Amino acid sequence: MDPRASLPPRRGTPVVTPFPGGVGISGVTVYDEETADGLCGGTPHMHLVCSEAYVVIGGAGSVQTLTTTGFAETPLHPGDVVWFTPGTIHRLVNAGGLRLVVLMANSGLPEAGDAVFTFPAPVLADPQAYQAAAALTGDHAVAARRRRDLALQGFLALREGGLREFHIAAQRLKSELLDDWEIRWRDGPLAAALTTGRQLERLKAGDLSHLGHGEVSRLERPEHPIFGMCGHLHPYPLPTRPLGGPSGSLHLPPPKELS
Repeated sequence: MDPRASLPPRRGTPVVTPFPGGVGISGVTVYDEETADGLCGGTPHMHLVCSEAYVVIGGAGSVQTLTTTGFAETPLHPGDVVWFTPGTIHRLVNAGGLRLVVLMANSGLPEAGDAVFTFPAPVLADPQAYQAAAALTGDHAVAARRRRDLALQGFLALREGGLREFHIAAQRLKSELLDDWEIRWRDGPLAAALTTGRQLERLKAGDLSHLGHGEVSRLERPEHPIFGMCGHLHPYPLPTRPLGGPSGSLHLPPPKELS
């Protein structure tokens, strides 16, 4: 598919417009169970190609981050907006009732596995061991705590060094998914940007046709949360069709490693 050929859907087509700019949106109630270091919160992890933003809507806490420039902790209070780029290992800490709206770049890529848990090095080196540690099998609440606690072990070790080795292991674990991610990026965020370019070209030429295709879409808050990386997650549905492509049903793909 050439995303440059994307056009606004014709009036009457039964589709739901993707969230603006190829962005994903979720609501998160951050975990409040205490971990080994005495703090409450989520599972440390890193995204390889997706930037992430937090809009704090309730409670208080912080986000701990680890990059090549070192460890940091950023406070989170209602009204705050915090974002970070790929390569930022992050861990949400809940100081009481922390709730967020999370915006993710490259909608669909996080659900397709763009995240790597900070498991200890021996687990990262063994793809089968990694998949077993990352999976939510059996009682999901128990499995989510087990996964978080194991990732915390690795995170605390990474604060002492070894970040470059973690990056190498992360790329190795996800290498087989990169072609799929590229397709999702072309059909989503890139298509959205190129559609804007086509609209600008038309406006310069005096062609106002796309203005006749204005529409409003609404997504209801998902009723049942799932166990995400950072907390109880309410992921809003993702359209299964490319922007401007054939109409299709709207549903949430099976979650793999959601924030």
